[in-house]
Amino acid sequence: MTVTPRITISDGSLVVHGKAILTGVPDNIVLTPASGAGLAEGAFAGATADATGSLHVFPLGKLQGLRFVCCFRFKLWWMTQRMGTSGRDVPLETQFMLIESETEEEAGESSSLEAKKIYTVFLPLLEGQFRAVLQGNERDQIEVCLESGDELVETRQGMHMVYMHAGANPFEVINEAIKAVEKHMQTFHHREKKKLPSFLDWFGWCTWDAFYTDVTAEGVDQGLKSLSDGGTPPRFLIIDDGWQQIGSLDKQQHGVVQVQEGAQFANRLTGIKENEKFQKKTDGINHQTPGLKVVVDEAKQHHNVKYVYVWHALAGYWGGVKPAAEGMEHYESSLAYPVQSPGVQGNQPDIVMDSLSVHGLGLVHPKKVYNFYNELHAYLASCGVDGVKVDVQNIIETLGAGHGGRVLLTRAYHQALEASVSRNFPDNGCISCMCHNTDGLYSAKQTAVVRASDDFYPRDPASHTIHISSVAYNTLFLGEFMQPDWDMFHSLHPAAEYHAAARAVGGCAIYVRQ
Repeated sequence: MTVTPRITISDGSLVVHGKAILTGVPDNIVLTPASGAGLAEGAFAGATADATGSLHVFPLGKLQGLRFVCCFRFKLWWMTQRMGTSGRDVPLETQFMLIESETEEEAGESSSLEAKKIYTVFLPLLEGQFRAVLQGNERDQIEVCLESGDELVETRQGMHMVYMHAGANPFEVINEAIKAVEKHMQTFHHREKKKLPSFLDWFGWCTWDAFYTDVTAEGVDQGLKSLSDGGTPPRFLIIDDGWQQIGSLDKQQHGVVQVQEGAQFANRLTGIKENEKFQKKTDGINHQTPGLKVVVDEAKQHHNVKYVYVWHALAGYWGGVKPAAEGMEHYESSLAYPVQSPGVQGNQPDIVMDSLSVHGLGLVHPKKVYNFYNELHAYLASCGVDGVKVDVQNIIETLGAGHGGRVLLTRAYHQALEASVSRNFPDNGCISCMCHNTDGLYSAKQTAVVRASDDFYPRDPASHTIHISSVAYNTLFLGEFMQPDWDMFHSLHPAAEYHAAARAVGGCAIYVRQ
């Protein structure tokens, strides 16, 4: 039996279920129908350029007069949503797009026709060493931006840059599309195939807002006790940024008395164990002993905490690993300077990128990064830690030059991370954060929890509705890869009930951070 594709190019238009949704499709755009049972609703869009390059922009066609919703990166780290009706409304760095159109079909047994809503999802993909995203222009064209992130990695074409899938139920369309892409790429797994860590079922506390980086062993104990005394004992704990051994920048090296604002984000990891704030003296003995195990043991034994997670950045710390730090020389880290993709929004200041662009990041060599993660995670596991919150992930995409490009470098880091988590944390203990790029999402075979939006900002009244709406819309896309995490919030706050109610219906972990 011949299956007729539902997505075609006809007379210069992209036609879905008989309705043209893009017009003026250029001659170099080629459709490849998805293969396999039940995939008549899907097709890949590809294109060929006149010359090779590490960056191409291919127009797909004009979008006019049709409603859409999309998820795009408004910061290097995070996505949010936008709605519109034309190509010029499509932002840079759009990673997910759903277009609503209408078609006419026969109404039951009668010969009359009735209008029926059809939803087409556009998913820009990874192809080889290249990554695709969507964007619009002033001519209402939707464009595909295809780039490697390494000037030495070039191509003339991408034949599977964007996957399109259509149907009457938007939620089913998205689900089916991600599963079709999973089958095609074979570099990631759908959420349904992943093990969800057990901490999701329990109320928790994160140390961040209570202490920021000033967190101490005593502070963790006091926080757990305070919550228990208030009648809300947490059953999982996240020890956030502030527990690690780090080194600040050498002021003399930079020739200034004080480094620029935000230079703390260029601080680098100098050891895998906890810092002196987490060293506890044993009873009656003057010498200090490693204290993270004591902190974890006390949390579990005295406060009935079931799961303890700790924070670290994908590169080790915000500024990576200090090159040639004593005891860490074998990781072969070297200074790398981030180069941000031309597609990321330029009107959003980012103090982290500004700092690292000046001071550099100590990048562990990708061939050594598994050893780094395994040594770090094995030590944490020996202290009773159950998992990690891995932050600042998207910085890796900016460091692809000399490593085969952003896609290969990101995938190398994610594969190493997941292999180490699998070996050291049997409950699949990993929360993925600051990670809203498709380089990572389409490389995640195991990670099952993802922070779904920018931070909860307790002192920004305008941020709260934005936070909840962003999480809800981002979940349309992110929820197919991992269980969305809506971030922690304050239980004593003018917007506390609003945040609590949203999380109660969100299917996410519920944890606070005051």
